[in-house]
Amino acid sequence: MVDRPGGLSYHESVTLHVPADAAGLRLDHFLQRELADYSRAFLQEWIRAGRVKSGDRALKSAHRLRGGEVLEVDPADRPPLRAFAEPLPIAVLYEDPAVIAVDKPAGMVVHAGAGVRSGTLVNALLHRFQALSGVGGPLRPGIVHRLDRFTSGVVLVARDDAAHRDLAAQFASRRVRKIYLALVHGRVRAETGRIDAPIERDPARRVRMSARRGKGRAALTEYRVLRRWKDFTLLEVVIATGRTHQIRVHLSLAGHPVAGDRLYGAPAAPQGRFFLHAHMIGFRSPATGKDVTVISPLPPDLEAWANLLER
Repeated sequence: MVDRPGGLSYHESVTLHVPADAAGLRLDHFLQRELADYSRAFLQEWIRAGRVKSGDRALKSAHRLRGGEVLEVDPADRPPLRAFAEPLPIAVLYEDPAVIAVDKPAGMVVHAGAGVRSGTLVNALLHRFQALSGVGGPLRPGIVHRLDRFTSGVVLVARDDAAHRDLAAQFASRRVRKIYLALVHGRVRAETGRIDAPIERDPARRVRMSARRGKGRAALTEYRVLRRWKDFTLLEVVIATGRTHQIRVHLSLAGHPVAGDRLYGAPAAPQGRFFLHAHMIGFRSPATGKDVTVISPLPPDLEAWANLLER
């Protein structure tokens, strides 16, 4: 979901435990499922280089899994990347001399990294606006916070370094208000709720985060029920912190995983994404000093999903 610092580094090995339901899957298809933030082409490079092993044996792309294996993935080194401009469509929700608020679609990565070099939000921003803040480095110009790849909605972008530092301070002091819409499995009984549980990287499965051991960084999520159906509940979710996968982890911990979020225990959805949308963000503009509220409407695919439940 949600705003988070960088993901896995190229030097961080990944251990994957193959579940029984993956028996018969090709290795490359399994890796695509489990390491969704990495492109298929990039995963194939690792396989060809012998960087995906079961025990001491390097595996081929077409290797059929049995279930129960433990795979070790050793990411390849890459030269430093720089963002570049690409003529990609982008929806601007708000802009002033210091800040741009854009509507990120599901499936678009915020910035390059981990096997993704093109088609990113940053690439689109550089084409549209040319100059952005450099505080985040050459890979992340203008990026003050970010959303998961398959989370849609509002992202704030800093035009210059002063605006970037101002916005970063607002995030750090929790003055930025963020509201998400999440469809979850099950009927949430209480009208409102609060989940206060620290989040850490899952020691057994490094692509996941976990809140089950009571360790890691403090994280607070609050929610209220907007609509109930027989097997689903639509929530308005407010986060006071911005940990990696925070909403997804906390709602799964509460027994109500986000619909379509296979990484955290939900069945796959026909829409090919999970139902999580960054609906609103409120902040103080560094340019004007005035409070600004930016709203992203529910995208058509999620609107259709909700309408299907109504029918």
